[in-house]
Amino acid sequence: MVRAYLALGGNVGDVEQAFRTSLAALRAQAHVEVLKESAIYRTPPWGKTDQPDFLNMAAEIETDLSAHDLLDLCLTIERASGRVREERWGPRTIDLDIIAYDDQTIADERLTVPHPHAHERAFVLAPMADLAPDLMIAGKSVRDWLAQVDASGMTRV
Repeated sequence: MVRAYLALGGNVGDVEQAFRTSLAALRAQAHVEVLKESAIYRTPPWGKTDQPDFLNMAAEIETDLSAHDLLDLCLTIERASGRVREERWGPRTIDLDIIAYDDQTIADERLTVPHPHAHERAFVLAPMADLAPDLMIAGKSVRDWLAQVDASGMTRV
């Protein structure tokens, strides 16, 4: 079993329900155990700013799925929740990203782990700090990265 961390986000429809549905879908998998969930945070949009605020959270899981099989599962859950990929950084019902997969580094055409931008984004770091503040990403702890990023406008729900 490996420990993995997932970031969840969305800003279209009932996002909290999408989180519950996504986490239930993960729990229904024989190869996944959801260990912990972070608080939910309301965050201003990032990248494309002319859209509604996002809700974000994180989950710590254990799995015997490979990283690529976990990615496929996340994409399947997104599609089942109505996710349509139309615009980069655009509005979405749900987004599930693999932030870390044990201490492995993966970089191929389908997946980069640790997530290449996690350490730059307060909406990833704040929920991750609820779960694993000492987790190392890009050479520093989640806690240390969070202290360095702009978290203005972010509130705990």
